[in-house]
Amino acid sequence: MEYVNPEGLRLDGRRPMEMRQIRAEIGAVAKADGSAVFEMGNTKVIAAVYGPREVQNRSQQISDKALVRCEYSMANFSTGDRMRKPKGDRRSTEISLVIRQTMEACIMTHLMPRSQIDIFVQVLQADGGTRSACINAATLALADAGIPLRDLVTSCSAGYLNSTPLLDLNYVEDSAGGPDVTVGFLPKLDKVTLLQMDSKLSIDLFENVMQLAIEGCKAVANYIREILLENTKQLEYRRGL
Repeated sequence: MEYVNPEGLRLDGRRPMEMRQIRAEIGAVAKADGSAVFEMGNTKVIAAVYGPREVQNRSQQISDKALVRCEYSMANFSTGDRMRKPKGDRRSTEISLVIRQTMEACIMTHLMPRSQIDIFVQVLQADGGTRSACINAATLALADAGIPLRDLVTSCSAGYLNSTPLLDLNYVEDSAGGPDVTVGFLPKLDKVTLLQMDSKLSIDLFENVMQLAIEGCKAVANYIREILLENTKQLEYRRGL
């Protein structure tokens, strides 16, 4: 199958180095301490954060930092007619762990000892890049909850199909079986907090694809900053500041 046509356009009309349209909204869940909806193309994710609060299970309490918990799930209607796995399957458990570890890298847990922070992420609509969208939604929700962060961790994927590096894969491209790299990145600290790769790539190609994913992460970070700044202005306006 041809994923990049002779004119250099992908199946959805994008250029190889072009991201899907991103959109975000803060405060989607009224009762949560922080929440956000994040969309990357047709992939739509909602995240809710509760905490820092008292640790529910005392045996899990950590004396010098906060306990971070994460639960990832997919809505039954998120993939249309594709097969759905039951909640708690291995993939959901693995992605929950990936999101938790990525978030722990940016949360200043040492400022909140003996407390717990719960992050709930649900995929409402899946069209490739769900892992990245979940991390971006969780970052916005944590910022909305006022939880101190070292930096905004953002995520984006890139792949290699038809001898072309492609940024921000959709479901069809993701399912093509080519190599794809998902990166979690702290833009101000210039650090990678997550790196997952399916399939194999030569070193020079891998560096190109990874750099492309990092550029995507930086673009997402700029957008998230704009959303947070706009949200702050609205709050100031409401309070008459």
